Amino acid sequence: MPSALETLIKILRLEQETGYKNTAVIGGLESYSPNWRRDAAEQAKTPQQQALIEELSQVLAHYSQDDDRAARQQYVKYMLGRITGRVTPSPDFVVEAPETQPPTTTLSPPEAGDDDDQQPSMVDVFLEVDEVIQPSVPKAPTVRKPKPRRPSRKRFDLESATADLEKLNQPVTALKGVGETRAEQLAKLGLYTLNDLLFHFPRRYDDYTRLLPINRLVVGQQHVVIGTVKVVTEHMARANLPYVRVILTDGSADLRMSFFNQSYLKRLLKPGMQIVVYGKVENYRGEPTMNNPEWEPVDQKSLQQGSIVPVYPLTKGIGAKVMRKLMQQVVDTYAAKVVDYIPSSVLDRTQMVDLGWALRQIHFPENWDYIEYAMERVAFDELLLLQLGVLAKRQAWQAVPGIPLTIDDGWLEQFKSSLPYELTSTQLRSIESIRHDVAKDVPMNRLLQGDVGSGKTVVAAVTLALAVLNGKQAALMAPTSILAEQHYQSLTRLLTPLLGDAVTIQLLTGATPEAKRQEIYGGLADGSIALVIGTQALIQRGVEFADLALAVIDEQHRFGVEERGALRGKGTNPHILVMTATPIPRTLALTLFADLDLTILDEMPPGRTPIDTRLLFNTEQARAHSFIRNQLEQGRQAFIIYPLVEASDSLDVGSAVEAYEDLQKNTFPDYRLALLHGRMSPAEKDAVMAAFAAGETHVLVSTSVIEVGIDIPNASVIVIEGANRFGLAQLHQMRGRVGRGQHRSYCLLISASEDPDVVDRLKAFEATTDGFVLAELDWKLRGPGDLLGTRQAGFGAAKMNSVKDIHLVELAQYESQAIYAEDPNLSLPEHSLIARRIEQLQRRETDLS
Repeated sequence: MPSALETLIKILRLEQETGYKNTAVIGGLESYSPNWRRDAAEQAKTPQQQALIEELSQVLAHYSQDDDRAARQQYVKYMLGRITGRVTPSPDFVVEAPETQPPTTTLSPPEAGDDDDQQPSMVDVFLEVDEVIQPSVPKAPTVRKPKPRRPSRKRFDLESATADLEKLNQPVTALKGVGETRAEQLAKLGLYTLNDLLFHFPRRYDDYTRLLPINRLVVGQQHVVIGTVKVVTEHMARANLPYVRVILTDGSADLRMSFFNQSYLKRLLKPGMQIVVYGKVENYRGEPTMNNPEWEPVDQKSLQQGSIVPVYPLTKGIGAKVMRKLMQQVVDTYAAKVVDYIPSSVLDRTQMVDLGWALRQIHFPENWDYIEYAMERVAFDELLLLQLGVLAKRQAWQAVPGIPLTIDDGWLEQFKSSLPYELTSTQLRSIESIRHDVAKDVPMNRLLQGDVGSGKTVVAAVTLALAVLNGKQAALMAPTSILAEQHYQSLTRLLTPLLGDAVTIQLLTGATPEAKRQEIYGGLADGSIALVIGTQALIQRGVEFADLALAVIDEQHRFGVEERGALRGKGTNPHILVMTATPIPRTLALTLFADLDLTILDEMPPGRTPIDTRLLFNTEQARAHSFIRNQLEQGRQAFIIYPLVEASDSLDVGSAVEAYEDLQKNTFPDYRLALLHGRMSPAEKDAVMAAFAAGETHVLVSTSVIEVGIDIPNASVIVIEGANRFGLAQLHQMRGRVGRGQHRSYCLLISASEDPDVVDRLKAFEATTDGFVLAELDWKLRGPGDLLGTRQAGFGAAKMNSVKDIHLVELAQYESQAIYAEDPNLSLPEHSLIARRIEQLQRRETDLS
């Protein structure tokens, strides 16, 4: 960002801090305006840039004319919003009351065809980036402690910063009291260096300032309770399951706790002990209870001081007290020495707190507001690093030329005419985007994101044909043999009539016989096979392509970075199209997949069979089984999904293995059932799915392993047990296993919980079949979860829940694009530390491709 804007941001921030008294600069903002205008104008390169500079200089000149503090507050908000791109231009700027927002609107990503109507922000004009997603303006927080001012950063010294980095790279044995044995224990938590310890964050906090007495605990909520052990007894539950019952009292009431399969607690917990417990409160015969709560002896010092106590992930040999003592030592000694790698200009614009202060507050917080500020800072760092990393990968990959591929409109019209249905407008736009990409010598790297049944296969068919029609080779890689075979059959049916019999299409999977495998290897090496569809077998040693120009990767999140890189390596930087049926919110996708151009299929082809969704509860299980029988009698097939493979001692949740045996014996003895789960070998899973696809089995009892890619047109009903344990996006993928044929289809959710929040979430799922709507809701409620695949590896995004905050995602995206536009190689001195940090994370096999 130009220095004139950086300077103005600092002045406006100072004006905010000093109470809008027009004292941030000597003589006031109106006297400063002409000089700033002259300096900024020298940096302007276009008439548009000059116009925006004029706009800001006029607002500065009018600032002192209104003595009302509230009005000045709106002027400053407006100018900061214009500089950072958060608000649209408002030439007729009108001051409103202090409680209201400035008379501006938040910019949204431009819709297709609306580019001419959008007015660029100051940063858009200066940086000339292709697409900037402006952050939405968050609502003003309710009475929060103010953020502490960041200390002035001393003059940057790379040698000094490097020395500080090296101190933090010391092994954990540098700490007092940590020998080889303790170091081995810490290693089990992935903690090898002092830096690892500093970034080993609490998984929650016990707030000794907000304790409720037992008689005021709320059923269904998680609570921290401090009390005295009253009674400890050992019992035997059904199925010979031992458990220890502990009665805890605090003078207001008793709390009954059950610890299953933990008989050793009878030796540790003694009447009269003071302990702190954490768990979900349940109601048993009118009394509050907890099952398998977490517990530890009371930290008397924290109790007396009314502290917020961090609770860390632990391992055998390291208890809570030991971990806190180690963390106190490392934070006290080294938190202030952490090198802040984010440029000062970025921290000034975003008003993020100092990194050393943030680390101290995350580990040993003074209050909840400070925890929030600290986590916001670390989460912002994670997102910014992630975005810059993927942008760097994109630049490196596109530096190597690809092979231009073109087809004429006549072939495409012929292809469309051969289809028994009309392509949707989004399919047509996707095809045109791909044609435009591959016609250049810059290799395509595009993500095709479409809801279940949105027609990705047809788009993939045209994409693959682009290579074949240019005399080159193409490949499609799918995660499973059954999915690869489905693609092979679909693509052969779609393309053979148009490409002709002379074009050879082959299928290569782990089940391909050896003789056939060698024949395919030879055909790929000599170029006689133009198109191959397969699994990971495509990237095995021995597979060599004569001229691979394009590759399609289906359900890309199922493959690791090495596998995707291996397929790329089979050609000379081929064009890549990756596809996913997992809807991802647009802002999240543009951040996590910034190295990919994004195409969204959000329009469903006509004629899709609607799926009726109904929410049931455990007591209605018999109704669900009766409905399945009704469908089986009509010749249909069914899925029954369970959250677990096998029964768990600690979780009251149905399991696929137990249910399969019971259902086959007692519920559907006259039908053939099959069992599928993730612990089976790939060959076993393929055999089970092949039998189900062929109609040899009637009901498939499975875990969520079936959520992607299985196409069984005759399956008309899916029952999802323990639906409350799945995210909405995952439920949507499983629902997509039915409704693929001509028969009316059904999805029955069976929830083991009647908690109001759970019911509301599942009711929302019941009400819509739009995967993108559900993805947005899931993101807001639960964070990204499996949407990220392996992209968050190494960045700790899940740890800090960073991508659950939409505003923060947009802010990090905006700042990363600004940095990248100014310095794509991160070679400027102020970016040297952030470049080193990204390199450090990528060395940890972070998936950014």
